[in-house]
Amino acid sequence: MHFKSIRTHIAALPVAVLLLCVGLTAYGRDARSDIRERAERAGGVYYAYPTDEISPDYGKNIPEGYEPFYVSHYGRHGSRYLISDGDYTRLMERLADAAEAGALTARGEQLRLQLDTIWQEARGRGGELTPLGRRQQRGIARRLGMAYPQIFAGDAAVTAASTPVMRCAHSMFAFLEGIKELYPGLDIPRESSERNMVYLNYHSPESGPYASERGPWYQDYRRFKARNINPDRLIGTIFADNNYVDRWVDREGFYTDLYWLAVDLQNMETDINLLGLFTNDELYDIWQVYNFKFFARNSSYAPAHGLHTANARNLVRHIIDNADATIATGGHGATLRFGHDGNIIPLTALLRLEGCYSDTERPERLADDYADYSVSPMASNLQMVFFRNPALPDAGDVLVRVYLNERDVALPVPSHEKYYRWADLRPYLISLAYPER
Repeated sequence: MHFKSIRTHIAALPVAVLLLCVGLTAYGRDARSDIRERAERAGGVYYAYPTDEISPDYGKNIPEGYEPFYVSHYGRHGSRYLISDGDYTRLMERLADAAEAGALTARGEQLRLQLDTIWQEARGRGGELTPLGRRQQRGIARRLGMAYPQIFAGDAAVTAASTPVMRCAHSMFAFLEGIKELYPGLDIPRESSERNMVYLNYHSPESGPYASERGPWYQDYRRFKARNINPDRLIGTIFADNNYVDRWVDREGFYTDLYWLAVDLQNMETDINLLGLFTNDELYDIWQVYNFKFFARNSSYAPAHGLHTANARNLVRHIIDNADATIATGGHGATLRFGHDGNIIPLTALLRLEGCYSDTERPERLADDYADYSVSPMASNLQMVFFRNPALPDAGDVLVRVYLNERDVALPVPSHEKYYRWADLRPYLISLAYPER
């Protein structure tokens, strides 16, 4: 690949081609087909990191004369157990009580026994990283380190920071383990403290009410949920006594609890699969509901007036400042950050990455252009890889390649063959981080 004059090449592009380059075209998807093809996608933000969806040319096709020297990274923690032990025990207690009352079908009794097995692994680990979560982070790190060895060679300046939540700290440790396996001589400072929360996990006081049940999203969500959560068929496969169900079972609560358990099993070590309890249509419908909920509380939901995406401004400032410092010193290395889905979702929306935002306010239309399983599965990550040409000392010739979940992703900035000039990308990031300027 030749990059003798990116500036000249981009300037010569027709307007129609530039529009394609900056990702302004509609981002269409068929989420129903996606979920029919792979039921695990119905887990949304519980979707286990899909390594088979990584770009086949990840780390390849580097422009002639250029070499990687820096990566700016933000990663969500890896696969975890359900957020609390109670998410398991509520189901177990209901099924145990129904068994004692003789109110379970044969499938219900099988489910009760399966839950007992699942509990052996999950007990006492609510909210913690699973072994798969550790493997995901180690794998992401090793692929990065092998694809771009110049970044980590010699006296590389590598730093790492996570939120104080243990699953994030353990994700950071697993990631650094993967890097250190390749580059054992690296000394990597790492920190998990409140000190860095201002950019790792910031939520403004103004955005809080918009994410709560007082927010403008909630009534739309409540109505949308009522139309799409239909538990009766599944309840009938588990419970044999309608009188018992009417008296003791919260149909919607049991249904949604079982959904979360079923979609999270892909993140555990067990080989039990409960997704077959749901039909394809049921999985799609319930996914739609929570896809809207996560979007409306974290992303570019119009009635929030940009308050959710504004939460990522401090993070974008941190990205700019650390990249500028590395470029200015002529050094090389990495800035590694670890947080949550509630951070990478607003970040990708603020950047207006392809497929990571939507202007719609209608829940039933959201799946047309936004799917949380694509934006923020478990261990989701944004990598901005920087390149320079030693023969071109001008910092304006620094190039950047942007990956979301190790897939190339487009931004609304002119690019050429997946690469952005930092001289073009930086002003765009400045405009997002400092909109008052």
